[in-house]
Parts: sequence; C-alpha cells; structure tokens
Amino acid sequence: MDEQLRLLEMEIEGIINESSENIIVTNSEGIILRAVKNSKEMYGITSEELVGASVKELEQKKIFSPSVTLSVLQQKTPITFMQKTGAGKVIMTRGIPLFNEDNDIIRVISFSHDMTEMEELKEQYEQLQQKMMRYESEIEQLRVRGSVPADVIINSRPMQTVWELVNKVAQSDATVVLQGESGVGKTVFAKALHSGSDRREKPMIEVNCGAIPQNLFESEMFGYEPGAFTGASAKGKVGLIELADQGTLFLDEVGELPLSIQVKLLKVLQEKKITRMGSTKTRTVNFRLVAATNRNLEEMVKSGTFRDDLYYRLNVVPISIPPLRERKEDIHQLTETFLRSFNEKYVSEKTIHPSTLEAFWQHDWPGNVRELENLMERLVVTLEHKMILPEHLPFSPKRELDQVPEVDISASSLQEALEAVEKSWLLRACRNCKSTYEMAEYLGLSQPTVFRRLKKYGINSILNR
Repeated sequence: MDEQLRLLEMEIEGIINESSENIIVTNSEGIILRAVKNSKEMYGITSEELVGASVKELEQKKIFSPSVTLSVLQQKTPITFMQKTGAGKVIMTRGIPLFNEDNDIIRVISFSHDMTEMEELKEQYEQLQQKMMRYESEIEQLRVRGSVPADVIINSRPMQTVWELVNKVAQSDATVVLQGESGVGKTVFAKALHSGSDRREKPMIEVNCGAIPQNLFESEMFGYEPGAFTGASAKGKVGLIELADQGTLFLDEVGELPLSIQVKLLKVLQEKKITRMGSTKTRTVNFRLVAATNRNLEEMVKSGTFRDDLYYRLNVVPISIPPLRERKEDIHQLTETFLRSFNEKYVSEKTIHPSTLEAFWQHDWPGNVRELENLMERLVVTLEHKMILPEHLPFSPKRELDQVPEVDISASSLQEALEAVEKSWLLRACRNCKSTYEMAEYLGLSQPTVFRRLKKYGINSILNR
C-alpha cells in the first residue's frame, strides 16, 4: 500500500511539473498543498515558498490577484478569469473544485497559462491601429485639403460642396449668409471667406448680434460723438461698422438684430455710409458683409420679426452648413484634430479607442462640432486614463441591435434571407465608411472578407472610390 501511495505521489508530481500549465493545488481552507516547480518565473516566489501559504495572504501581497481559489471556494463552481502576478505576468487562470461524498470541497486545483506575450501583442496592435488611423486621417486631409485652412474639415461630400461654394464666392464682394444649427462652424467659414478674399490684409470685425444689449446696440454698431448721451465717453467711440472699413463685417446670429437696427443696417448696406450718434456728418464705409444665423429668416419675415427688404439684401449667396449628424465622415478627422490640439495645449498623451470612435459615429451630436470640441477638451483635461474608452463618455453609445437595417426577409429559403441581411449590412457600411478597412472594423470582419463579400454581391461603391 505504501509503495502504491509513493508511486501515486510520483505520478502527481510528474504531471504537475511536466505540464505546460502552471498547476496549484489547495485544500478546503485555501492552503497550498502543491505547486509547480517553475513558479518563481510565474509568481515571483518559489514553489517551496508557495506550499503551506494561504492564498488569501498571497492575494493581499499581490503574488496573484485576484485569487481564483478564493472565488471557487465561495461560489463552489469552476471559474476562469485573468490574473496579475508578482512577477509582472498576465495569466489566464481556471479554478476547479473537487468534492467529497458529502458535497464539500476538499481540494481546489487551478490551471494557469501565461498570457503576457499575447497581451503585449494586443497592446502593440492597438497602438499600431491608432497610428494607422491617424496616418490615414492625415493622408485623407492632405488629399482633399489643398488650400483649405487647418480648422476646416471637409472629408464628407456635403462639406466638399460647401467648400467649393465658399471658394467661388470668396473673391467677390457678394453678401453671404451662412445658415446652420448652433455649433456647426459658421464662424470658421466666415473667416475662410475673409482669408480667401482680397480684403484678407484688412480687419474682420465679428459682431455677435445676440450678445449686445438692445439699448447699446446702436452706439456699438454706429459709434457716437463725445457727449452724445449720458454716460458716453468724452472722447466718443468708433462704431463696429466703421472699424470694418476696407475689411469684412461678420454679423453672427443676425436673426437677433432688433427691428430698429435692421432699418439702419439696411440703409448702410444701400448707401455705404454711416452717421455716428450725436453727429450730422456721414462717413463712407466700404466693407464686405458676411452674416450667419441658426434661425429660419424666411419664417421670421413671414412672422414680421425680420424685415423682408433686409432679408433679400442679405440673402445674395446663402450657404447652408450641414449639422454633424449629416456629415459623420468628418467625425474621425475632427476628433483627431481636436485631440492633437488639446494634447499639445495641456501637455497630454491621450489616445482614443476605435470603439469610442464608433460611439461617436452613433451619437447624434445635437451641439454639433462645438459639442465634439468641448467633449474632447473635457476628456483630455479630466480623464486619468491614457486611453479614451466608451465608458468615459457622458452619453451611452447606441446598441447596434437598435440599428439593424430593415430588409425584406420574405425569401424562399433561409439562405436567401441571410444573404439579404448580409447585403443590407454591407450597403450600410458602404454609406458610412471611406474604405474597406473601415468597413471591416465597422462590421467586425477582416478586410479580405469584406472585399470578397462586396464582390459577391456586386457592391462597388467602395471598390471604385
């Protein structure tokens, strides 16, 4: 009997020490009874130091954390998870309970496999993916930018159309009205109109029509002579319109102009002359007018809150800036641009995970580009993690299941129905992505697989770009 026990002991030791897995055996109290001989490399301490030790104490000392044995003893079921060890390893560990006839745990056997190299490869892959995304963004920017200012992102077709129109009218003196929701970047295009004109060396005077109190509007816009009214400066003041002489006057939120000022502004536009408050002398002014609004001026004309004659004077070249939700192809480059800018400003090294960019794609961005810019600054300033993940966002990413395309599944067979769904997803990816690499990430497939599926269904919108 003793010989049989000795042979059994030798067999067990041989299995434990020669196994490709790292094996640890504990009793029902979590005391280690056996440990593989190469444990020094895995855990940072020898097998002799492990045997007789409590897994609870070893967990507290961070020899391995968390302890799979403690979890098995508590839940009485096999458990698998990742651990970190005192030797700096990342290991996959599976704990298995052994029961006696009374269904009490008498042993816990844990099998561990070193995953450190795989985790490092995964991290390197993610870093490489980040670089590729950044390079792709920069290459695309160089391709389409030409003379485009750095703060104008025009990857999407709607924005390319806008930019082409801006380029056409920049050299003229035609009055331009930039229309669009708050935060779409109307000011950026107003500056582009000025910098692309012959007036670029002269001042561009920006006036936020919604920020100046109505009782001060006339004095701010037209200026005043010394002593023109109570509280007026003894030196008088040059008005904003006069300051824009030979340059560009940009009236932001022009829909907020009081009706009384609308009348006077119309006269200035017609006569190119102004009269300061408290003066009878007229001054000739020569400026190019650019206006912007997030309101429907045509509806305001119908309601009587905006003069029709001023509306037609302003509405020479209307340019509509699409909201961010209608030009989501720009989100990637906008994000990279803002991230790079704020990293430099705050001496940070934040990066953004691809799944976060997907969450950005799904978000509707009611605050448009301004919302994205403010969010990126907030994340760079406040986030402790280096990588920006979806859980760090103030909004919940939409589930893909909520956005499954509607397809006709009244096919004659299951295979045809599945193909209809697959083709619908591919078409959706074509609309939303700029390359087969982006489509692969979007669909969770490899790039060669996407390429083959596109050819299978004869979808060439990506292949022929």
